Amino acid sequence: MILTSILSFFGCKEKNESNKEKIEMDLLIEKSIDEYNNRKIYANLTEEILTTIPDYNLEQTILDNIDTHFEKGEQYTLDKISKLTNGQQAVFSTFWLEAEVYNGGFNQYYFNSSGKFSEIAEKGFKTIGGEKLSEIIALANKIHLKNKAKLEEYDDGTIQSFSDSYEDNPLNDLDTEFIKNLESTKFRDLRIKYIRENMNEFTTE
Repeated sequence: MILTSILSFFGCKEKNESNKEKIEMDLLIEKSIDEYNNRKIYANLTEEILTTIPDYNLEQTILDNIDTHFEKGEQYTLDKISKLTNGQQAVFSTFWLEAEVYNGGFNQYYFNSSGKFSEIAEKGFKTIGGEKLSEIIALANKIHLKNKAKLEEYDDGTIQSFSDSYEDNPLNDLDTEFIKNLESTKFRDLRIKYIRENMNEFTTE
């Protein structure tokens, strides 16, 4: 009876601790979402403002500022992105390529609208200091161009076709190489460093 009570006690304790951790995690996620939804967006950036932005918010601040060039709901266009400064183009293009490849590889990147910025991204990685990454993008661009007609056959708007497009896709081999190099060079740190050292590229003063 005593042993059963002790086991029950520890079982309840572990359960309570597990529930407590889950609640704390949920609150942390909720706080992060609230902070993101209520973040300050600058239509005009100055070096003074950028200096006050912590590193973990710096990229988002730049991306938000770029968004102010577009109407609500307006799609990013190659024409408008091409008119941004070299620094803005580099941050925008490398950020979205990185996000797409992490999520679904180069195949997803070119499948989605972000792929139209691939040449800007190739230049952007080199601008920020990721020469090897730029070389990988250049190779990916060549492979995609060579196989574009074949891959477009899968672009019928269905999930099944998108899934099928990964079969024997020559871009697949570049995913691991890209992510490995991205992490080894700590490219996000390089991007933040570039912004800090070239603030004139991101201001409207």
